[in-house]
Amino acid sequence: MTTTIMSKFININGIKTHYHEEGSGTKKIVLIHGSGPGVSAFANWRLIIPRLSLTNHVFAPDIIGFGETDKLSGHKYTVDLWVDHLIGFIEAISDEPVYLVGNSMGGALALHVAYRKPEIVEKLILMGSVGVKYPITEGLEQVWGYEPSIESMRNLIKLFSYDEKAANNEELVRLRYEASIKEDIKEAFKAMFPEPRQEKLDELALSDEQIRRIEVPTLLFHGLNDKVIPIEKTSYRLIELLPHAELHVFNECGHWTQIEKTEPFVNNILTFIN
Repeated sequence: MTTTIMSKFININGIKTHYHEEGSGTKKIVLIHGSGPGVSAFANWRLIIPRLSLTNHVFAPDIIGFGETDKLSGHKYTVDLWVDHLIGFIEAISDEPVYLVGNSMGGALALHVAYRKPEIVEKLILMGSVGVKYPITEGLEQVWGYEPSIESMRNLIKLFSYDEKAANNEELVRLRYEASIKEDIKEAFKAMFPEPRQEKLDELALSDEQIRRIEVPTLLFHGLNDKVIPIEKTSYRLIELLPHAELHVFNECGHWTQIEKTEPFVNNILTFIN
């Protein structure tokens, strides 16, 4: 099933930024996607935006180097670049604190935003998030080291998912593969995650003390069967460090809680927000 979601552009810090916007509720939710090949705000959130926007004002930007947002000519993608861009985006679309939802790498970026500018974040929602230091997994190496082919994309989606049916979703495989072979996106992705990839994972991490200073109420989601970002390496540590956090664990679920557990995921977000 094809989902139609409003598509817009805005200039943020000189970067032509593509984003989706739906709904008109008083509460504003900003969704930050992850870092897999062919990812975009639409690919990550297409099942979630229609549900959340029934009662909330939802925004989902493509971060720099992904989707239809500008790519950098020098291909120097840093965490500071992404975080400054997201802060600029949030301040441009809202005069009040937003509910910030971050997936995987997007979770780490959300943590950085909340640490640097807590006044613009009402609550944090993180799913399969990185943000602490740990040895990179074989699964994440496979994701960041992706070489484009339809079979490689199918294998990645199988890696992301607990349920084999998700890996056989031809629409999803085709959507992500076709996005990953666009020349500008392919070059940007390769530049973001060169070897040794542990360095980028470490760059995304905050120190324990920085995380302890994030006072924003936080809801963590994690799939118990996540092979890309293991729960014992990340969310179990984050729940120890964040002073106002709770953790919801989905059994029989991999890295994509928003795809494999869409209904309970959305329901838990709405309960937390309200």
